[in-house]
Amino acid sequence: MTHHDVVPETEADALLARLRAFEGRPSGPSTQGRDEVNQAMIRHWVDAMGDDNPVYVDEQAARENGFPGVVAPPTMLQAWIMRGYRSQPGGSWQAPKEASGEPSAQEQLFAVLNEAGFTSVVATNCDQEYLRPVVLGDRLAVTSVIDSVSPEKHTGLGDGHFVTTRLEFTDQHGERVATMRFRILRFRPQKARAKADAPLRPRPAVTHDIAFFFEGARQGTLLIQRCAGCGLLRHPPRPACASCGSFDWDTVTASGRGTVYSFVVVHHPQVGGFDYPLPIAVVELEEGTRLVADLIDVDPAQVRIGMPVVAEMVAVDDELTIPMFRPAGARQGAA
Repeated sequence: MTHHDVVPETEADALLARLRAFEGRPSGPSTQGRDEVNQAMIRHWVDAMGDDNPVYVDEQAARENGFPGVVAPPTMLQAWIMRGYRSQPGGSWQAPKEASGEPSAQEQLFAVLNEAGFTSVVATNCDQEYLRPVVLGDRLAVTSVIDSVSPEKHTGLGDGHFVTTRLEFTDQHGERVATMRFRILRFRPQKARAKADAPLRPRPAVTHDIAFFFEGARQGTLLIQRCAGCGLLRHPPRPACASCGSFDWDTVTASGRGTVYSFVVVHHPQVGGFDYPLPIAVVELEEGTRLVADLIDVDPAQVRIGMPVVAEMVAVDDELTIPMFRPAGARQGAA
């Protein structure tokens, strides 16, 4: 009798086998569009997107371009089959269940991933293939299956599995009009590093033209460059005035008071030296110029356009002090 060495199955192999058992299974029940493809929704879409293509709103233009009539923008595909936030029993959105009321295959798959520690999720990409234009009067439906689950991958966010769902869109005659593949990464969050081990915030490139700004911050003042020729304030600093062309300039000390002109809250990708979620704002100073800065001492969910803020010079390490802004009236250092 010949004996052969048997390679033992690892935990990762066993988990992957469990995950791949879901491949090919419907990820949830099929969904029927609540409305036919209609001109009103198309108009709302193109107005929001700023799309001026006349084939979406003008019958004659559509026919002149070879279409049977007005067509819907291809990227509206999902809009026609969305269930709506309050379309589920009980008046609130819930993950789709099977007809039996049991969790869908997708929910079961995610439960296995959660159990294995892959509790975080981020969407990675979406591919759509259009087989024919969607026209007024079409009534779309969609079915979806779990297309594939990848082996464990190492990413910047953490180790995880890519899960791809394939959606098939059909019309009222059951003919396929489009296919979409939607991929997410379910990953195990990396453990937070101790503050002492955290990397330094990225260094700004300090040149002769902007050194005064960082030196002012180190001294506790917010300095804004002013053209000596026409008096125009400008930020970020630069060698010449964009208005009069003068190379002569001085500075004014800003009050530090301003309002949030616009903002973003950064979640990913995460760069060393910052805390997340990270609110970043374009602040309009009461002197009239604007600058980009971190927001501190504020819940990111509470940030709003027009919110009054005040500057605080923050020493992020032994070498770098920069202006950040907190809500006006917030206690300094409350965060």
